Amino acid sequence: MEDDAKKLEEGLHKKDDELIKEIVTTSSGRNGGSDVVAHDHEDEERKKVEAVAPLKQKTKRVATLDAFRGLTIVMMILVDDAGGAYARIDHSPWNGCTLADFVMPFFLFIVGVAIALALKKIPKISDAIKKIILRTLKLMFWGIILQGGYSHAPNYLSYGVDMKQIRWFGILQRIALVYFVVALIETVTTKHRPTVLAPGRISIFTAYKWQWIGGLVAFLVYMITTFSLYVPDWSFVVDEEHVSKEFLVKCGMRGHLGPACNAVGYVDRQVWGINHLYTQPVWRRLKACTLSSPSDGPLRKDAPDWCRGPFEPEGLLSSISAILSGVIGIHYGHVLIHFKGHAERLKQWVSMAVVLVIIAIILHFTDAIPINKQLYSFSYVCFTGGAAGLIFSAFYLVIDVWHCRKPFLFLEWIGMNAMLVFVMAAQGIFAAFVNGWYYESKDNNLVNWIQNHVFIDVWHSERLGTLLYVIFAEILFWGVVAGILHKLKIYWKL
Repeated sequence: MEDDAKKLEEGLHKKDDELIKEIVTTSSGRNGGSDVVAHDHEDEERKKVEAVAPLKQKTKRVATLDAFRGLTIVMMILVDDAGGAYARIDHSPWNGCTLADFVMPFFLFIVGVAIALALKKIPKISDAIKKIILRTLKLMFWGIILQGGYSHAPNYLSYGVDMKQIRWFGILQRIALVYFVVALIETVTTKHRPTVLAPGRISIFTAYKWQWIGGLVAFLVYMITTFSLYVPDWSFVVDEEHVSKEFLVKCGMRGHLGPACNAVGYVDRQVWGINHLYTQPVWRRLKACTLSSPSDGPLRKDAPDWCRGPFEPEGLLSSISAILSGVIGIHYGHVLIHFKGHAERLKQWVSMAVVLVIIAIILHFTDAIPINKQLYSFSYVCFTGGAAGLIFSAFYLVIDVWHCRKPFLFLEWIGMNAMLVFVMAAQGIFAAFVNGWYYESKDNNLVNWIQNHVFIDVWHSERLGTLLYVIFAEILFWGVVAGILHKLKIYWKL
């Protein structure tokens, strides 16, 4: 989707293009006299064209889109590879929101923005639907390959997965589902899309009512299922020291929002099967499970059985709730299309973001609906959607309004090649390739040598050394690579 934002310029300055075309056409019609007269007319009309052309030349791609996407990729690399050393930036064990918990909704937010821009002009609906389906299948395929268990990068030089235990859902699969639903609604309702908004403060919402109706349906499905579905007792088997042991979790309740008996986990156990879920859920870092909380550590002897159980953080029911993040993003894209003034755009964006954050805070601190990434709760949708809106607005103000672009260039470069950096860096494919060239021992490879001798040993701190390694050897390195690829016009697109 890295090229979606490039289409923004098409149509936004149609009046300039039509004026230039009209001047050129008029010039051609007039030049029926002598060569000298024709030449004079050409000079005169050329000056008119040049007077209009600078307006078109000043039209630039909205760099905020790439910078925001790049920021999200950088956050993912940081929390994935440094979160083990700094548990406070890793995913919250259950309720609450940390830096890592912003990554997924930020992805979905920018996907929504890009959909609005890419599909604002659809010549043929059937062709657009085919492209949406194909892109969805590509995302699903790469998601299963990278996170289904087939790839063991970067720590293990092996590949392959037992189909009895393959993980069917993950990050890219959730993005695929949200993209499919939001893009499909945007496409099939294209005939109802206004070219000019009607007067009124809520006209931007009523103009795209079908997108919001889709979000409302997703919200109702999630909320009704979460609070009304009966969750029975469930059991699972764990292999400990080559001995299989069965654990039983007692539930028998409805509307529970804790780790053990929530409807989100129950739906995934029924749909995917318990053997196809993520086996290292973050709830293992809760105080009830380990004395090392909020960091990873051995389980307590008196830890409840559910601490050892699997849970899918990108599950089916929670992904239905995640559709709302895409709807929020597409609204920001619609604002970008219909409102031409910087001030009006920022007013629309910031006001909505503030409202979302206030709703989330009220729901969380009244314990009505806690902010929870694992459940993808409604308060979590509002809080992260509001945060995405505020950061997006700040980026737009600094980069596209004030034109302070240079400090954010590396984020733009990464954002333009987001899929490449996601696969190679965030999923560790490049590091796995480098680790494949070792000396005598598999642990004696270039990646480990750089991490240990250049960073950890120099700073005499494993935590600080790990953080600096992630910043310089991963984030900065891939920023430079993405910049070089951008100069060469090389992009990995789905």
